[in-house]
Amino acid sequence: MSNGATTEAVAPFQGPALPESTPGAHTAGQLFWRRFREDRLALAALVFLAALTLTAIAAPLIVAVIGAPGPNVLDRSSLDSFGTATGPSTSHWFGVDELGRDVLSRTIYGARISLAVAFLATGISVLIGVALGLIAGFRRGWVDTVVSRSVDVLLAIPYLLLATGLAASCSFGDGCFGGTLKPGLGVVIFVIAVTSWTFIARIVRGETLSLREKEFVEAARAAGASNSRIVFREILPNLAAPIIVYASILIPQVILYEAALSFLGVGVQPPTASWGQMIADATGVFDTAWWYMLFPGLALLFTVLAFNLVGDALQDALNPKHRRS
Repeated sequence: MSNGATTEAVAPFQGPALPESTPGAHTAGQLFWRRFREDRLALAALVFLAALTLTAIAAPLIVAVIGAPGPNVLDRSSLDSFGTATGPSTSHWFGVDELGRDVLSRTIYGARISLAVAFLATGISVLIGVALGLIAGFRRGWVDTVVSRSVDVLLAIPYLLLATGLAASCSFGDGCFGGTLKPGLGVVIFVIAVTSWTFIARIVRGETLSLREKEFVEAARAAGASNSRIVFREILPNLAAPIIVYASILIPQVILYEAALSFLGVGVQPPTASWGQMIADATGVFDTAWWYMLFPGLALLFTVLAFNLVGDALQDALNPKHRRS
């Protein structure tokens, strides 16, 4: 009787436990993807961003296929009899600007600038912030004081004002640092990266201060692991989730950052197509040439919105509080 009772008690427990013990059934990647794909809006945004990236990469091919002129081609014949811009037509789907340049072509090429600045500036700023945050949080002492006070000083300065001053000083003449940093895309990436690393540094520093006191770090230290091994093999892997989430949130901010600098005239220099510069050029003729502001504005809006949706979904999917075994 006792054996039978024991069998009846154990059998119901072992049944549902089998799927949990199946090899590879609940890997971290599968758990992440299962939570991420529940957000249909984020999936649609991810598809949009993938299509936008491919469009930016293949911009010359796409412009040639649709039969549009290049972004800097001046087509005076497309202007009206008074020499002003004309709206969407069969030959120019998004219309032309006051110089006769095709708005569709410039919008497509503008995606190149926005995405290049977004990914490069975000990557550099995240690299700087993670490095300084790790050093400050792990070493503590005077190193932590210097990094923390530097972050406080930079956060006290309006970042757009600081970026505008730096970009203006580097966008004319021979550039900055003895001509090493010349006016153009490099200046924009440099300015945004230098002024955007502070938040990620503060986040990483706080997480590192917490992780360095954990048992697994103490165990690694007791086993004779070096400081560099503890930082790169024990602490840094546990910071992957917040770093990924912050980077995904920073990208749309950087896109708006670049658009703002270009709008103010200290970003990407003409005649290079940029969404912010196109919007700035359209402000004076918006009442008569609405299409010149509408299409780059919509491209900027949808791109920033898509990145924000993906960032929110990543944050939900990587949040440890949502994990279930």
